[in-house]
Amino acid sequence: MLLARTRLLVATLWAGSLWAVGYLAAPTLFATLSDRVLAGTIAASLFKNQAWLSIACALVMLALLWATQTSTGGIFAGPAANMAAKARRTLLLIVLVMLGCTLVSHFGLQPMMASLRAAAGPGGVMEGAARNEFGILHGISSAIYLVQSLLAAWLVVKQ
Repeated sequence: MLLARTRLLVATLWAGSLWAVGYLAAPTLFATLSDRVLAGTIAASLFKNQAWLSIACALVMLALLWATQTSTGGIFAGPAANMAAKARRTLLLIVLVMLGCTLVSHFGLQPMMASLRAAAGPGGVMEGAARNEFGILHGISSAIYLVQSLLAAWLVVKQ
């Protein structure tokens, strides 16, 4: 019971932080600050911190799921054991996909976006090709973040 409640707490922290940063803080920065370069710099910092929190939450969730492992079910297991094993596998899959989203975004896409921002200089003005590449990377990153956010809702509901 305590492990299940701890899983719910971690899942809620993870989901809430994703939603707060991605759908409240970052848009507010761009809506409030007149300097888009500054808003982007702060948003990038928030997303970096969010990525590390996501990695930590994923590791804690994996440890909690490992600690609550039951029999894997099978032909001689009862229906309750089979359902518990299936639910655990579903949660494990959700956590792993969410972790994968974080790793791809943080270690794959974000460094490329950061190098494009750095190449733009202090004024933040990108040339046409760089602006297009940044837009594509930003779109991919946003789509991955949306998938991760939806999976986070599913993770909380499945607890």
